[in-house]
Amino acid sequence: MSIAELLLRLFIAFVTLLVLTRIMGRKEISQMTFFNFVSAISIGTLGASLAIDSSLSVRNGLIAIIGWSAFTIFLGFLDIKSKKIRYAIVGEPVIVIRKGQIMDDALRKARLDIDSLNSLLRKKNVFAASDVDYAWFETDGSLSVMKKESKQSGTKSDLNIQKSYRIFPTSMPVISDGKINRENLNKLKLDEKWLYQQLETAGVKTVAEIFYAEVQHDGSLYIDNKNDYIK
Repeated sequence: MSIAELLLRLFIAFVTLLVLTRIMGRKEISQMTFFNFVSAISIGTLGASLAIDSSLSVRNGLIAIIGWSAFTIFLGFLDIKSKKIRYAIVGEPVIVIRKGQIMDDALRKARLDIDSLNSLLRKKNVFAASDVDYAWFETDGSLSVMKKESKQSGTKSDLNIQKSYRIFPTSMPVISDGKINRENLNKLKLDEKWLYQQLETAGVKTVAEIFYAEVQHDGSLYIDNKNDYIK
């Protein structure tokens, strides 16, 4: 392949991909669902093949890119028109916290562990799972959070209250999936005796019953049992 042909192929591939991406819309970039991810990779691969693969004619390369883009646009149209097809293509949001309780079955369904959930909560400026009323794991991998009414934004001057008393600077998990996190207990200068006393007070017989527990700012213990049933 000559340099002139290579440059021509590069130009054709760039312009074609730019035009088709504009036609497919911003959703292809802003909301990277499973379908968008597969579509973007495939179109990018076809564009690269058109640019540098001398065994692929420009005509066939253009047909492949335009055909795949048309297929993507068509499925996007069906996605808008049919809720069932939309769920089949991109899935649906998963409720991972409901009425303040962490849904451990939902986390497993979403392939999301408790540490990843806490990381997503922190990105939403939520530093304690107990502050959350509902949380949805969206199809693009983001987390939507609705805080409990008492935890929603409002300045202390608006509410005319004093600064809340804090024993610890941030909440910290001490039980995850039925296992005690002794490292975090040590950081908080707490021991297992204190933890078991708190569990006994809450009516919890064994640590194995607990999916997640964290020590709050005020020193209290938030407990989420291995039970997704909500009345």
